[in-house]
This record gives sequence, structure tokens and C-alpha cells, in this order.
Amino acid sequence: MERWGRYVLIRPDPQVIWHEPRRHERWRGADAVYKRSQKGGGHWTENTLPPSWNVSWRDLTFKVKPTGFKHTGLFPEQAANWAAAHALLRMSGSSRGRQQEPYPLSILNLFAYTGAATTVCAKAGGKVTHVDAAKGMVAWAKENASLNGAEARFIVDDCGAFVERELRRGNRYDGILMDPPSYGRGPGGQVWKLEDNLYPFLQKVAGLLSDDARFFFINAYTAGLAPSVLQYLLEALIVPRFGGRVEAGELGLRVSATGLTLPSGATGRWMRS
Repeated sequence: MERWGRYVLIRPDPQVIWHEPRRHERWRGADAVYKRSQKGGGHWTENTLPPSWNVSWRDLTFKVKPTGFKHTGLFPEQAANWAAAHALLRMSGSSRGRQQEPYPLSILNLFAYTGAATTVCAKAGGKVTHVDAAKGMVAWAKENASLNGAEARFIVDDCGAFVERELRRGNRYDGILMDPPSYGRGPGGQVWKLEDNLYPFLQKVAGLLSDDARFFFINAYTAGLAPSVLQYLLEALIVPRFGGRVEAGELGLRVSATGLTLPSGATGRWMRS
């Protein structure tokens, strides 16, 4: 059971293997409930939600809405990464502002979905390139940016194809964020499986870091992939060239009823300083 602004949703989560007493009255009076189908996918029932509404994080506003895939267009556990990226950009911007010719950090957001990280980085002063293969998600990301008066370069493209072209063009980025899916299919029918494809893909993406690169964030939602795997990848592929430090851990959401944490994926962060 989750509160999204003024609305309460009930959604299944594969990590919740414990018994939930459901004593709170909103378990019986939620605004919408998502039901899994035995054939795959699912649908919303008892749905009294509007088509979309806005929620806030710090001074930013994001549009959310119930989708057929259970998601709302926003992953609040990512707030830990938004805050870290925002702090790094503001700190870098301040140091560059003391130079004679300051310029914004160039940021690449891959598998960028509805663009919460894009908006955060743009509002912190970054020059952001947002890439996602889903046209509808990119349109949604543009809405989020517009809600906050943020500007970014939005591209509908397969992330692998985009990276290959950027390498050939010689374009480089000072910061990169990646939120790759656990499983998917490319435009040519090629299968993406995180455990098999992440390392060779990360090798290519690391080649897009500029000599002045400041950070590289990566997330993983595959259940069997430990945070230490992401740390190992970043230590092996980025630290030898740039130095810096790597930290990794679980992302999670605090459960107000118990004070415990619902695990929501793994994250790894390389930072220059």
C-alpha cells in the first residue's frame, strides 16, 4: 500500500514474501488496486483515480498515472540517486563558476523512462541528453521537464544504437546515468538480458566518459544481482582510468507502519572525488 500525493494505491511486489497484517483502514479503501493476471500482466480494479496527477519531490513536480504494467511512471526509491546527482552537479557547477569560462556538465541519461533524473540534473545545471526507445515515455519525460521549467535534449532511440553512434561521433559526457531493464527486446528483435548484456554494454558506455568525467550511476532490478556486482563492474571498468571511488548498495522504501525497508533494487555509483 502506497500513498502517491493524495491517492493511495495497492500494488503487488515480488520482494514482499512476508505476511502483511493489513490493519490500516486504507487497505480496504484504496483509490486503486492492481491485480496480477495468471496469463501475464494485469489490470487496475476499484479504480477511482484521475487519468493523471502530480506529486512532488523537494521543489520539483512530476506527473504520475496508473499504467497497465503496474507502474506509475515514477520510482521513488530513486530519490537517493537524484539527490546524489543533484549534489554532484551543484558542487561541480560552483567550482567551474570560479573559472573564467564556466560551462555546464554534459550528462547522458540512458533508459531514461519518464525523465525524473533528467529533470533533476537539468535543474541542477547539467546539459542533459535523455535517451529511451519508447516514444510515449519520452513524451512523458518532456512533460515532466516542462512542469519544472527544465530543458534537455530528448531522443527516441535504442540505447545500444545510440551509444554506438556517439562513440563514432566522438561525443563525450561528464556524467552518465543508466537504468537498464532486466529483460527486453530491441527494435530488430534482439533480446536484452541484464545478466548477459550488461558487462559488454557497460564497456562501450564507459568509452563515452570525458576526460573530466565526474560520475557514473547504474541501477539494476534483477532479483539475483547483488549491489557488489555493480561495484565490481564500476571498479573494473572505470576506476583504472579515472580513479575516484565507488559505492554500491540497495535502494529501498521505508515502510511507515514498521520502520523497516522494502528492498527495491541495487545501485552502484562511481564518483570522481
